Amino acid sequence: MPEQILIVLHQENSTPGRIGQALQRRGFHLDIRRPVLGDPLPETMDAHCGAVIFGGPMSANDPDDFIRREIDWINVPLKERAPFLGVCLGAQQLVKTLGGRVEPHPEGYAEVGYYPLHPTSDGRSLMDWPEMVYQWHREGFDLPDGARKLAGGDLFPNQAFAVGPCAFGIQFHAELTLAMMHRWTVRGAHRMTMPGAQGRRDHFEGRSVYDPEIRRWLENFLDLWIAADPRRKAEAAE
Repeated sequence: MPEQILIVLHQENSTPGRIGQALQRRGFHLDIRRPVLGDPLPETMDAHCGAVIFGGPMSANDPDDFIRREIDWINVPLKERAPFLGVCLGAQQLVKTLGGRVEPHPEGYAEVGYYPLHPTSDGRSLMDWPEMVYQWHREGFDLPDGARKLAGGDLFPNQAFAVGPCAFGIQFHAELTLAMMHRWTVRGAHRMTMPGAQGRRDHFEGRSVYDPEIRRWLENFLDLWIAADPRRKAEAAE
């Protein structure tokens, strides 16, 4: 098996945060691409053992060429049954790839801060989930055909889902580091004025309470995600 993970970021100074750190601790090399800056995406997953598309300030509905290319490209790991993870914008792009809809909240609400997460029976059968997760979005998505809902929320009913053996979309930001929270709450301060959003102090107070559980969830989830790769299972059986 190749031992590098494709990482897709959407801003020049963005990082994969704790997801990247956790993958590196597991011995994976991170192949970081920024299609928004002209980086190409691979035609096959032969050289990668998984792919993660992260979030960004843009929308999956934007007409930009790089957004459309990323949405089309997600078909590569889906067809090859390679592990794929979409985070926030990446999850919404996965929904678009599968023919689903991405839309703002009908009453204009946003989730910016910590909000409750409600796992489904399918979600609980996979693993334990945190009670509260960190959010930074004003659009949600419907559940595309063939997807299994793993968790929902109060304002946005779909928060995590799975497709096939090893493709997942999560609306929340388990990758968030303390440095990222400082950056986001300064540069994106205007988003904390939207209906439903929480103030900056609430973000940091929430982190002190909820972050350990989110960190544990992420470590367990990444192990599950990597182990679910049918190619890795086939190699282990030989």
